[in-house]
Amino acid sequence: MSNNLMDLLQGQLSEGLIDQLSQQLGGADRQQTAAAASGVMSTLVTALARNASTPEGAESLSNALDRDHDGGLLDNVMSLFGNQTQVAPQQERALNGQGILNHILGDRQSSAANMISQFSGLDSNKTGSLMTMLAPMVMSMLGKQKKTQGLDVSSLVSLLSGTVSQAKTSNANPAMGMITSFLDQDGDGSITDDVANVGMKFLGNLFRRK
Repeated sequence: MSNNLMDLLQGQLSEGLIDQLSQQLGGADRQQTAAAASGVMSTLVTALARNASTPEGAESLSNALDRDHDGGLLDNVMSLFGNQTQVAPQQERALNGQGILNHILGDRQSSAANMISQFSGLDSNKTGSLMTMLAPMVMSMLGKQKKTQGLDVSSLVSLLSGTVSQAKTSNANPAMGMITSFLDQDGDGSITDDVANVGMKFLGNLFRRK
């Protein structure tokens, strides 16, 4: 089993799922949707690693996973983005993408959506919607790894930090450095890197793997 959370999440992005996400976003371009989806997952995993870098943050994340995110949602990924009018009470928090984003990104949600939009080409409003849609998947995958591998708090932190470290050194994800810089900065979320250049590299690497 891979110890890289991003590899596991990327493995969920089948062509069928990208098609469904594109349709949910009102017929968005598939390549832009795929690039944005990968960027969203990279951003959320990096933010989770950053939040878990303190003992309090790590303990809070571990408790949230035990309480609400056991990985069961991944049994039928396609249903995550279908009709959720009939949701079991115990799944409400697990499926609450906006609530998850509030905890992970706080007031940086809009800036994060703009950043991902710039390098993926997907409209920022659609990127924001995509973030809400994918947040439950990210938490569910992390919760599944915690449960199946019996991870304690320190092992959970190691999984997140190791994933981010591998992604930053991988040529397959040139956006990771920009994402890390964005999350680490104390400013207003403006991106000073050459976003367009990063986006072209990111798209090239993403579709070379298909």
